[in-house]
Amino acid sequence: MMSDKKKPSLFERFANWATTATGSSGAFLMAALVVVVWAASGPVFGYSETWQLVINTGTTIVTFLMVFLIQNAQNKDSKAVHLKLNELIAAHEGASNRIINIEDLSEKELEQIRLFYVKLSELAKQEDQLGTTHTFDAASFNNESKSERTKSTTQKIKDAKHRSQQSNQSA
Repeated sequence: MMSDKKKPSLFERFANWATTATGSSGAFLMAALVVVVWAASGPVFGYSETWQLVINTGTTIVTFLMVFLIQNAQNKDSKAVHLKLNELIAAHEGASNRIINIEDLSEKELEQIRLFYVKLSELAKQEDQLGTTHTFDAASFNNESKSERTKSTTQKIKDAKHRSQQSNQSA
């Protein structure tokens, strides 16, 4: 799948270059220098309306274009993060595959799932162990079985310590 890598489009190459360049400290310094030069040239131009219009027009155009570049970069980054999360969910045996591509659900469906996790969080607060987790499909059952396993394991450890102490005392 990855071997059929296509060459990015002209826009994508430009957008990648522009977001990298404009996000640099050099770009910030250049923008700051433009503002300083503009402000310093105010007395030369008598702080005229044309002098003000130059900075207003320039910043408006740059802002307008940057909105699209930023949105493009944000969309690409968001998609990559979603794909990475989907891979982690798919790879983890205990995770629910229903959560893969959850971003495609409606607001109502997302709210139902959010409320489920609120309830799940309340169950988890009852646990003593930080590592106790639950899947989407079997949260209540998992909560009970993990709780019982934890109690059983804790009891076995206590019993083993008690036996060890008794054997040390008799020796």
